[in-house]
Amino acid sequence: MKIKNIKKVGTKYKLILDSGEIITTNEHVIINSNLLYTKKITEKQLNKIKEETIYYENYDKILKMINRKIRSEYEIRKTLTKNEVSQLDQDKIVEKLKELNLINDELFAESYTNDKINLTLEGPYKIKQALEDNNIDSMYIENALSNFTQDLIDQKLDKIINKRLKSNTKDTAYIFKQKTSIYLSNLGYSREDIANHLENINLNNNKLEKEMQKIYDKLKTKYEGYTLYNKLKQKLYSKGFTSEEINNFIEKTVH
Repeated sequence: MKIKNIKKVGTKYKLILDSGEIITTNEHVIINSNLLYTKKITEKQLNKIKEETIYYENYDKILKMINRKIRSEYEIRKTLTKNEVSQLDQDKIVEKLKELNLINDELFAESYTNDKINLTLEGPYKIKQALEDNNIDSMYIENALSNFTQDLIDQKLDKIINKRLKSNTKDTAYIFKQKTSIYLSNLGYSREDIANHLENINLNNNKLEKEMQKIYDKLKTKYEGYTLYNKLKQKLYSKGFTSEEINNFIEKTVH
C-alpha cells in the first residue's frame, strides 16, 4: 500500500493511504518510521505505526501530568492502568521516564514532604502514610521526613493550638483538649507530642463563666430549688465542666 499524502494538523500528522484509510499520528512515529521519505508500506509496517501511535499518545499524556506536578511511579502506573495501557507499554514508558529522571521516587518523597511542611498543617505521620500509599521506598520516606524536625513539629502544634484557643468561645478545658487532640491526631501528629502541648493549656475563665451563666439563665426559667440545682449540675457535667468549676460557679451564683 502507498501513503498518498501526509498533512500536519496542529501538532498531529494525518497519513492518507491509497486505500482511503486515514491515520492520525504524531511526530515521533513519523521520524521513527522515516515516513517523510517512505511512500510504500507493508501491512506489518502499518500495524507498527498504529501501535507506536498509541504508545506515544500515552507517553505524551504522562509527560503533561509530570509537567504540571511531580509524580511517583505508583501514580504514573495507576494512570496508565486506568487508561488500559498494556503492561509492555507501561514498562517502556516508565523506564524511559526514569532514564530522563522524570520519574524519581526519592525526589518525589522529598518534594512532597517539603510542600506539606511549608504549605499545610499536616504532621509527619499523615505525610508518611501518604508516601507509603504511593509505594515509596521506606528509606526515601525516612530521609524525606528527617526535614520535619522536632522544632518544626513544636512550632506547628503551638500555632494550631493557639489559633484554636483564640476561636474557642464555649468549650471547657476538657472538651477543648479532647476535640483538639482528635483534630491534631487526624493531621498526623503523635499522641505524645499532642499530650505535651495540651498539658498546660489555660482557657479564658471569663468565657467559661459566661457559658455557665448562659446555661443557668436558661434552666432557671423552667426549674427552681433542688431541681434547678440538679439540672444545672447535670447540664454542666455534660458540657465538660469539671466538678471544681461547677461547684465554684454554683457557690457564687446559685442561691
